[in-house]
Amino acid sequence: MKSLRVRLGALGLALLTGLTVPPAASAAEAAPSPTVEEQRLDRAAPQEILRRSGFDAVAPRLARALDAARSYGEARRAVTREGSQLWRRAVDRAQGRGPAGGDLSRDDDRPLYWARLGMTRELHTWGPEFGLSDGQRAALLDELERTSRGQTAIRYPHAQGLKRILLTGFDPFTLDRDIRISNPSGATALALDGTVVETADGPARIETAVFPVRWRDFTDGAVERALRPHLPKVDLFTTVSQGRVGRFDIERTNGAWRGGFGDNENIGRTGTIPVTDPASQPQWTTTTLPYRAIVAADTGRFPVYDNTSVTEIPAGGTEPVVRPDGPTPGSSARQGGGGDYLSNEIAYRATLLRDRLGLHAVLPGGHVHTPVLQFGAGNTTEVTDPEFVKNRLDIIAQVRTILRVAAEGS
Repeated sequence: MKSLRVRLGALGLALLTGLTVPPAASAAEAAPSPTVEEQRLDRAAPQEILRRSGFDAVAPRLARALDAARSYGEARRAVTREGSQLWRRAVDRAQGRGPAGGDLSRDDDRPLYWARLGMTRELHTWGPEFGLSDGQRAALLDELERTSRGQTAIRYPHAQGLKRILLTGFDPFTLDRDIRISNPSGATALALDGTVVETADGPARIETAVFPVRWRDFTDGAVERALRPHLPKVDLFTTVSQGRVGRFDIERTNGAWRGGFGDNENIGRTGTIPVTDPASQPQWTTTTLPYRAIVAADTGRFPVYDNTSVTEIPAGGTEPVVRPDGPTPGSSARQGGGGDYLSNEIAYRATLLRDRLGLHAVLPGGHVHTPVLQFGAGNTTEVTDPEFVKNRLDIIAQVRTILRVAAEGS
């Protein structure tokens, strides 16, 4: 019996990530349909992005590797290899190594996103002869997500006097509004991974990873699992996401609240951010980045602000109140400086992890919001244009300078 590949279908199973010891399959189980994210793949813009970057061959290569697998172990090794190669290829392309694969600008983060979705669709719709349980499929998907996002590739050289910086970015999002969207934070992660910035105090090595725009991954602890091994060993960290038009924001305060906006699976979540040990969970966490030094420095063409505003329900109150100067004692969070979406949540989770590891006083860390990455005036259909590329390159360069200033001010 040949492998089953279902190309069409309604919304498939929402599979949990993070499974490390999947149960063995006693018999072949029905392969689920592509997810909401994966169903966007067949639209014209994603296909053009993949074709013009050469990343259109990535998913078919994984499909061949899966079809050649004769056991779950072989499949897992293929997924690990192909996921890791995708991340390395995307980083190399962004940093000018190897073939461009097409005429799409090298700084573009979208080939990585759409190629990964092609790979996950192969896994979601794969039905091998040897049988695959739901748990095994979920474990393969988790392995692919982690390896293709750089989360398993964070490594610093053992060099005397070398500072260590950790930066995270995000996938593109709001794709049903505009399927062409790129995320400058993801592009920055690709451009800076493994690079060294020279500071007044010596060299600093930057390692990066990218996270999905999906509530379920955050609920399942993806942020903590990826960052926990590294925070005790780095000298500075920052989570990065796309924020407001025409400006950078250094977010002073992060709130423990989800506002419900739909993610890349068109699912919303509202309520307190779920973490381990909720009895000790604070309503607010704060940046320990040297925000005054960053705001005062000339880092690039976009202005940089120290954003202190939050939205809270005051102690004893029932209605949300905007506080321009930060939260008041005993209040409940409704929006951090970075809002109530996943950018605020990754900042909250990363800084809460810092604090729970006992590193608040010694580890600079927080969140940077980049400007919105905009297309050139009048471009409503093309996947790229010169102004779009210039804006992305300028944002990447400015984040790099912000990291240098932060490292020198810490």
